Amino acid sequence: MARRLVLCLAAVVALGGCVGNLALNGRATDEWTRSYQLAAGGQLRIENTNGRIDVEGVDGSTVEVKAERIAKATTDTGAEELLPRIKIEEDVKPDRIDIRTSRMSGIMIGASIEVRYHVRAPKAAKLHVTNTNGIITLTALSGDVEAHTTNGGVRGSDLGGAVDASATNGGVTMDFASVGKDSIRLSTTNGGVVIGLPDSAKADVVATCTNGGINVNGVKMEISEQSRRRLEGKMNGGGASIELKTTNGGIRIRAREGAEKAEKSETR
Repeated sequence: MARRLVLCLAAVVALGGCVGNLALNGRATDEWTRSYQLAAGGQLRIENTNGRIDVEGVDGSTVEVKAERIAKATTDTGAEELLPRIKIEEDVKPDRIDIRTSRMSGIMIGASIEVRYHVRAPKAAKLHVTNTNGIITLTALSGDVEAHTTNGGVRGSDLGGAVDASATNGGVTMDFASVGKDSIRLSTTNGGVVIGLPDSAKADVVATCTNGGINVNGVKMEISEQSRRRLEGKMNGGGASIELKTTNGGIRIRAREGAEKAEKSETR
């Protein structure tokens, strides 16, 4: 029995594990890159487990993906042995591209893995991104966007399409260059919601929170209902539906230039 236990522990250490509270001082990285062509109006889906996802909208029809894979263990050797086990799956069609970090089988002891996606995609592409442990950032996108994370926040800037963004433990901050007819839904459970809107936005706004306040600053809005936990109002006579919701945290509705300042204030 004792010999079997020793052999088992040795195998765990060889895979980058540790016993007790040993630090993960070993590190290994590599880079996974791909380039695709996506048809106009096509969809890009990215699913990650640990690490961040950054998506930037660009002109053209090319999707460029750079994924940094990171493995940590008690030794560099252990991390290097773990690195090849981080698999990224892809399913590519002319009008749809799916990229997913595969879940690693078995139990890792004293080791960790992470994938950081840096993506450049057509501005008008339909985007669906999900994460478990990590932040999602979105920049210069005008197509329909869905972005959901569990432990981490969702941040967007210079957006112009429909957005459905949510987090469980983390804030949601979105800055819109324009607001059309498409709906916007921002929600979180534990964290704040901040939205930056242009003066020209035509919208029907509903904001609700359970534990926290609702603040409007620099935005021209005809408010029909306002209390500590709920606000309803119209911008420029009404238009697109904007729903903002949080359980434990506040809601800030700002003019565009105020969104970034509000985010920095909450971080402090």
